[in-house]
Amino acid sequence: MAFWDNLIPGRTTSFDTGVGASHTIDLTRRRPTVSLAQQGGATGNLRVNLSWRMRTSDIEGRSRQSGRLLRNPAQFFRPEVVQAHTQGMVNVDLDLGCLYELKDGSKGVVQPLGGFFGDLNAAPYVKLSGDDRFGAPSGETIFVNLDHKDEIKRLLFFAYIYDQTPAFDRTHATITLYPSNGPRIEIELDERAPQARSCAVFSVDNSKGELMVRREVRFVYGFQAELDRLYGWGLQWGRGYKTKT
Repeated sequence: MAFWDNLIPGRTTSFDTGVGASHTIDLTRRRPTVSLAQQGGATGNLRVNLSWRMRTSDIEGRSRQSGRLLRNPAQFFRPEVVQAHTQGMVNVDLDLGCLYELKDGSKGVVQPLGGFFGDLNAAPYVKLSGDDRFGAPSGETIFVNLDHKDEIKRLLFFAYIYDQTPAFDRTHATITLYPSNGPRIEIELDERAPQARSCAVFSVDNSKGELMVRREVRFVYGFQAELDRLYGWGLQWGRGYKTKT
């Protein structure tokens, strides 16, 4: 593919899967599910990473960017200026969480809010590594111990904006699954939901020992309690806060 093809909209080719070239499976509306067992990744630790960066203005940036690049290709190598709703910076703190239900009927959540960081070697076999509040390149990561998959019934991974301006449409967020074996799996939060505060990103269901990953990407305008109602978890929720940094 020529360099100029990257500068002209519509010239690039998109693929649902890139296993051959990049060892990545993209879950999309057209291909929403994948089996971890069939990919050889149903054992060991599954690493789930949320990363994000601020998106440039879709109103001005995208319509004018291609023209500027054609007139001055050197602009391609300059970093983009991030714009927000009012030409200022939107400070977004995205959090990664996981609702879990085990085969013994126990349910709960792993998330930064409230300090529910979970446990990797004991129930619920889901562990949050930490809370990234600044959009660092490493993002936020949750580990799932799939050596105990027989004790896990279902998982729902979600992202939410903590106590700040709803700005999912200003944030380019991606969740990447890194199984112990096989290709990584990527899910982009690429749908527009300007006022949404939470998003159910993907689920993992254990049916007869088969771990199926399903893309959800379902935005809601509330928080965890609304996700709970949509997916029938039945937990009791209250207002939670983070400690100040």
